Amino acid sequence: MNSKAKVLVPLAQSCEELEAVTITDLLTRAGIEVVTAGLDENIVTASRGIKLVPDKVLDDVLQEEFDMIVLPGGLPGADYLNNDPRIQSLVKKMAAKDKYTAAICAAPRVLATAGLLEGKTVTSFPGALDNFPVKNMNYVGDAVVLDGKIITSRGPGTAMDFALMLIELLVNKEKRDEVEASLQRVKC
Repeated sequence: MNSKAKVLVPLAQSCEELEAVTITDLLTRAGIEVVTAGLDENIVTASRGIKLVPDKVLDDVLQEEFDMIVLPGGLPGADYLNNDPRIQSLVKKMAAKDKYTAAICAAPRVLATAGLLEGKTVTSFPGALDNFPVKNMNYVGDAVVLDGKIITSRGPGTAMDFALMLIELLVNKEKRDEVEASLQRVKC
């Protein structure tokens, strides 16, 4: 892809702020257009009480074209996304158009409900998919998993690795390396 990629990050009440902010920040550093959209017109109070101000309301972006949708996790935020018919419709539409669909922490349950994890290798926050039986799903404990156009990740601690993989997919490895180097990230 290229640095002109456009990504939708829906923000639900009680989402995991570390994931939402890390995804938004790193993709923006890579020159990717990121649109955050609240499920309604309210400021989002994330899981730890931090206030997030979405760029737009979800209804206002439903007809826009995106190269990727990225779902932050956190509970009950991921359940609010999962129970929203607009989000279910969006992830199915993205998959039908062979676009990237990414989810972290508890948010892979949205993809499970939409039927997108059948036959896929995935990860999530431990236990997040236990009540979402999916045919032929291969669950692994990796930090980030890419299977076709589906990208899943474990949780807040893997948010940076997740976002860096998204940059590599949407732009290229060089841009990923450039963003990672600018963070002065040191593996301990």
